Amino acid sequence: MLQVKDIHTYYGESHALQGVSIELKAGETVCLLGRNGAGKSTTLKSIVGWTPARQGQILFKGKDITRLAPYQIARQGIGLVPEDRRVFASLTVKENLEVARYVRTGVTPKWSVERILDEYPMLAELANRDAGNLSGGQQQMLAVARSLMCEPELLLLDEPNEGLAPVIVKQIGALIDALRETTTILFTDQSVHFALQHAERAYILEKGRVVHSATSQDLK
Repeated sequence: MLQVKDIHTYYGESHALQGVSIELKAGETVCLLGRNGAGKSTTLKSIVGWTPARQGQILFKGKDITRLAPYQIARQGIGLVPEDRRVFASLTVKENLEVARYVRTGVTPKWSVERILDEYPMLAELANRDAGNLSGGQQQMLAVARSLMCEPELLLLDEPNEGLAPVIVKQIGALIDALRETTTILFTDQSVHFALQHAERAYILEKGRVVHSATSQDLK
């Protein structure tokens, strides 16, 4: 489904990604592991066009998306939950979901505001509350749910557990496990323990390079 081939990404003159290559098959759940600054978030941002790669190639379902704008990449069927969540603080939970709705051509809609609120009772209870007044964990759940409104085939989660209490981390893990039944998932994390629980494979990044890749079983 996704092939990232030898991409090089820069922030100004800083060489952030130095030949990163990863791939995902349809239906897989894969984790990018590494310390802060290893290049995990930059890899996701390069895939969605936020920080376009200067060299290399990114293919989604065989189509070259390397030079597409972020909105064009989203319309291909790639959803992103950014590290800082970026919920619309002045809109309610329900409005955050409604504003993100996009039905791709030729795709039968699976997600609606009603289904989201039905499947995620926490959000249903908060439907009319401004997103800016939610806790960090509640905002993270909203950010994931909002991404589903674009009917993604590939969902990218950037540090979904960052700064969250252990009970919320457990809920995020359960959410990943539930979504993997229908969606291909690539997420970043610093926790090997979390990755082993919820990913089938992992790539380990260090200083902008992939230094190891293995199945979860091999990593154990």
